[in-house]
Order: sequence, then C-alpha cells, then structure tokens
Amino acid sequence: MKHAGFEYKFRPPLAPPEARDGKPPVYRRTFESGMIVERDLAVKMRDGVDIYIDVFRPADERPAAPIIAWGPYGKHGHTRYAENFPNCGVKQETLSPYTAFEAPDAGYWVPRGYAVINPDPRGTWYSKGDATYLSPEEAQDFYDLIEWAGTQPWSNGKVGLSGVSYLTSSQWRVAALNPPHLAAFNPWEGWSDTYREVVRHGGIPETMFWPYLAGRWGHSTTRVEDLATEKREHPFFDAFWASKAASFSTIKAPAYIVASWTDQGMHTRGTLEGFKKIASPQKWLEVHGRKKWAYYYDPESVRRQQEFFDYFLKGIPTSVTQWPKVRLEVRERFYVGAMKAENEWPIARTQYTKLYLNAQNGALERRAVLQEDSFRYNARGEGDAPRRAQFDFTFEQPTELIGHMKLKLWAAADGAGDMDIFVAIQKLDAAGNIVPFAFWAHFDDGPVALGWLRASHRELDAANSTEYQPVLLHRREMKLDPGAVVPLEIELWPSGTRFEAGEKLRLVVQGTDIYNYPKPVMCDRHEDTVNRGHHILYTGGRYDSHLLVPIVPPESA
Repeated sequence: MKHAGFEYKFRPPLAPPEARDGKPPVYRRTFESGMIVERDLAVKMRDGVDIYIDVFRPADERPAAPIIAWGPYGKHGHTRYAENFPNCGVKQETLSPYTAFEAPDAGYWVPRGYAVINPDPRGTWYSKGDATYLSPEEAQDFYDLIEWAGTQPWSNGKVGLSGVSYLTSSQWRVAALNPPHLAAFNPWEGWSDTYREVVRHGGIPETMFWPYLAGRWGHSTTRVEDLATEKREHPFFDAFWASKAASFSTIKAPAYIVASWTDQGMHTRGTLEGFKKIASPQKWLEVHGRKKWAYYYDPESVRRQQEFFDYFLKGIPTSVTQWPKVRLEVRERFYVGAMKAENEWPIARTQYTKLYLNAQNGALERRAVLQEDSFRYNARGEGDAPRRAQFDFTFEQPTELIGHMKLKLWAAADGAGDMDIFVAIQKLDAAGNIVPFAFWAHFDDGPVALGWLRASHRELDAANSTEYQPVLLHRREMKLDPGAVVPLEIELWPSGTRFEAGEKLRLVVQGTDIYNYPKPVMCDRHEDTVNRGHHILYTGGRYDSHLLVPIVPPESA
C-alpha cells in the first residue's frame, strides 16, 4: 500500500494460538447468560475483504444500541487482569467472561439493552487482508463496521464507541470521518499522536513499549505492519507519522472523554488534546489520578458511561445534560484526591508562574536569579560525578497546580553534539519524603509529571506552541556546536496536584529515565540515547532557566 510520501512495510505475522492454517473461522450462534452470542460473524468491508466480529445482544431481539470496541488484541480474549498485570487494581470478580481486553463488559451492557461488538480488525487474527495500525485504511474499515452495525435488523440505528488505549486511539480516527450512524463515543485514555506520545518522547526513541506492541498486535494469518522497520525508516515527523495522528477539527459526535494524570508517557497528553481540539458541540471531560483499567471498570465509572450512552443512544433522559463540562481530580497522594468541577480545559483562571532555577543552592525561586551559575552532571548517570540535577520549591500556602508545565533550560553538552534530557516533577511532604502517585496501569510510586527532549529536536512549531505548551516540529536534526549554550523548551505533560504549606515541588533533570522499571514490565524506556560526557545547566543572569507552573486559585478568588 502506497501513500503520498511513504509506503507501508510488512512482516510475517505471529501465528494465532492453535492456528487453523488460514482457514476461515466458523460462524456460531448460541444463547448464553440471557444473550444471543454470534461468534466469527463475517462482515464485508467496502473493498470486499471480510473481517470477523463477535456480537453479544439481547435475547428478546428487541432493537438494541450497538457499542463497538475496536482493537487488535483479539475479540475472543477474556483478560485475567490480575494475573497478567499484577497490581493493576482491576477487580476480576466484577467482570463477566465476555469481557475482551480493555473493552466494555457485554455481561453488563447487554441486559441493559445494548449490543456489544468486538471485531478483529483487518489482518489481525483470522480477519482477511493486511493489518495496518491507526491508519487511514483502518479508519475506513471502522467506519464500515459502524454503518453495518447501525443498519442491522436488531439495531436501533444509534452506534456508540468505547474502550481503553488502542480502543480509544481508533475512536479518534474514525470519529473524524463522521459516520452517519455514529451517535456518541467514549474515548477513555488513548494517544492521538503516535510519534509524539508513544514512539519518540521529545524526539528520544522509546525502546520498550513500542517493541512490546509488535507482539501484542501481531497475531495474524496474513501480513502485519512492520512497526520496527517503519520506526527506523521514519525518524522525523513526516507524512507517515501524520497518517497515524488524529484530525480533531472534523469530529462532531457527542463525546464523553476520560483522561488521567497517571499515564505520563502514554495517554495523558493525547486524551487531553482530544478534548481541547475536537469540534463536537457536546463534549465532557473527566480527568482522574487512578490506574486506567481499574478506573474504567469501576462501578461508578460504568454508571457514568451508561448515563452518557442511555442519553445519546437510547434517548433516555439522564443527568448527563447537567454534568459540568470538566471534572478533574486534584491529587494529594496515591489514590487520595478531590474531584472538582470546571468550565473548560485548560482552566481559564490559571496563573502561569515562573519558578527560576538557581544552580548555586538547588532551589526554585519566585524572583529572577541575578547571579549566573551552572551545574554539571554525568549524562549517562555513571562515575563519581552527580547523576542528576534537582531543584526544590517550598510552598508557603496551600496551592493547586492544574494543567501544563513548561521547563525552559539553558544547557550545553560537554563531550557530545547532542543530548537527551529527562525531566520529572515530584512532590515532597513536609518531612522531605517523596509522595508517590499511581503511574501507568500498575505502579504505585509514580511522579507528578514527566517531560523529555532530544536537543537536536528542539525546533518549535510556532503555529501550535503556546506560552505553557511548547510543541516541537520534529522535522530535522539540529546538532549542537561543541560547548554551545542553547535555550531548550521542554513540554511537561499535564497534571493536577495539591501542595500544602511546607510541602515541596522537586524538579529533577538527568540524562536517563528517571522512573526506570526493570524489564519486562509494561512501561516506557529510552535506552537508545545519544548521551555521553556531561550536561551543564546554566541559571541566573543571562540564563533565565525556569519552570512555568499552572497555579489555579480557588474559584471564589
């Protein structure tokens, strides 16, 4: 398959377990747990290729509202979350055996008048054709399935979308095409810009999660997209990566969007970008500080999902019309925080405040630092030299930081023509102990926020950058002159945290992953680094290195 500017690369697939030598699946219709269950039902796409789906619908045959969960993990799978992802927080006993990975539980939704559809997208598992991921072709197939679901005799004609991660990223893509039968969708933590949010954080190649996905997405009897080769052949943001980024401006369907502060390096940024930029006149945002799968399947979350879909898919009056446009959790520590209502995102009354780095005393200061100074650390975290720089700020009164942060650094690479910089924001209690937060789907010791930058990717996209959110072009490599001091603007992914008087914010800067979990857990790693020698950070005087923080005063103020 060719596009203007690129061509997909394919590789042999991973054979599905107990592969049937490429033979088509066998259609079965059964009655189970009060449901009509149709497995391996063939649906023809616009080009004549068959994909296979499983459908769970009410046994009384009355018209049901279809909910589609589109992802490549296998429609047949019932995931044992606690076994496969220890400490993820999902209460397995609350899910029926009809729950596909990151998808809505048919055992809950079908008795309430819905039909749940789990497809195997083109080229995955036993579906025909070649598999491409988050591509324009995949979005067209998703469109075709929505229109099929909206026109079946058992359908009420109003289709919804749900699911986590890939099952959300695919929602962004198809919603931009505005299928006529798409009535509402529920994006729940999914990236929207594959290059910036997954493959190259700040231009630094991600080396663990992206390779891991090749095994999770690659089961097929045909061919699958060669993610590793494409990543290697497309180091910059070009037409290929643009084809895997969402086009928000054309999305019109009602949307209940759920993001988290906890998926730093995965879903946080893309989900919030979606809320900001989609054109839907009816859209709501909820941001939590919990583990994503546990929060998706939490009974209270499922109740809100049903309120949303009852209103838009079934025409039942619910409280959704009285929901605040934005609900977000302001975290205090792991699984402790308060939900607050807001009118917009980012919050309009935010006071963006500069905290200046002082290399002399390791502090962040409200006033510009007059005395020039510098701090040197080993870029690879080796040897006797310091392995990181850190700067602390102590709050004199309770303060809530909610939104985007930006770090401006003046820096030089001693011994290299480039540098990879890793940044974390941490919270310290009054005794100086790091306060942990939920992180990804299964960690309990995460940061407030993270940021990354490869200095040669520092060129800003002036049209899309703001005071508080620098956006990088990633179109070319701008190497550093030896010893040259350059200004760098680093995007820190959004967060929402409360600090009491006497508590501290800590800024950490180093040349390696700050949260470096051992293999093979599911997380980010960045081992393909350009770093060598030392990094030197410059502060004070001519070097206005600072952290821009989003202080949100109480609404009454």
